[in-house]
Amino acid sequence: MSTPTSPTGGAAVPVRVVLVDDHRMFRTGVRAELSEAMLAGGVPVCEFVGEAPDVDTAVSVIRAEQPDVVLLDVHLPGGSGNGGVDVIRGCMGVESRSGGPVRFLALSVSDAAEDVIAVIRAGARGYVTKTIGARDLIRSIRRVADGDAVFSPRLAGFVLDAFGAAAGEIAEVDEELDRLSAREREVMRLIARGFQYKEVAKELFISVKTVETHVSSVLRKLQLSSRHELTAWAMGRRLL
Repeated sequence: MSTPTSPTGGAAVPVRVVLVDDHRMFRTGVRAELSEAMLAGGVPVCEFVGEAPDVDTAVSVIRAEQPDVVLLDVHLPGGSGNGGVDVIRGCMGVESRSGGPVRFLALSVSDAAEDVIAVIRAGARGYVTKTIGARDLIRSIRRVADGDAVFSPRLAGFVLDAFGAAAGEIAEVDEELDRLSAREREVMRLIARGFQYKEVAKELFISVKTVETHVSSVLRKLQLSSRHELTAWAMGRRLL
């Protein structure tokens, strides 16, 4: 889906968000910090329309409010004992009021591979840890609403390890992917997984300028015009 816009086609309206976490103080803190950051920035990027402390309440609130994005803890009481996975499964088919699918962004203290992989398999669009800053979280919410995949840098490797084996076989016979050099493929996968240029440079031990050059080359060779299109292209080939 595209970024939510006003009915008259004007400026983008705030992303409608439901916050799901079993700690009330954490929910209060997230709302306060994001509100403060948005006030400082002068742009109301997101609007909290509901919250829930457990699986069953979360499913009810999400179905009733039809948010654009759900900030979801992975460990929650209730349901069948699978926490955030149960919430995602309980909301299959629910659409946001802007007409697209409800998208889930995991926000958890856990950085365990099994937690990351479980919620991504269930359908979450991204996973960030609770060490994330308010401004970065706001950006992540907006990007998930826009359809991007977002991960804390060190967690993205878990996803690639879990889903990359089959993708490797497909990639060998993919003519488009064969147009890219080995380094361009590395850059492409990181950019498509939501890494910023500085993060790619640090991960691959190259300069930001070199990253920019590789990204431009990748987009030209694949005949794409933006990072959003690159993410969609990579997801279609099961490279994420």
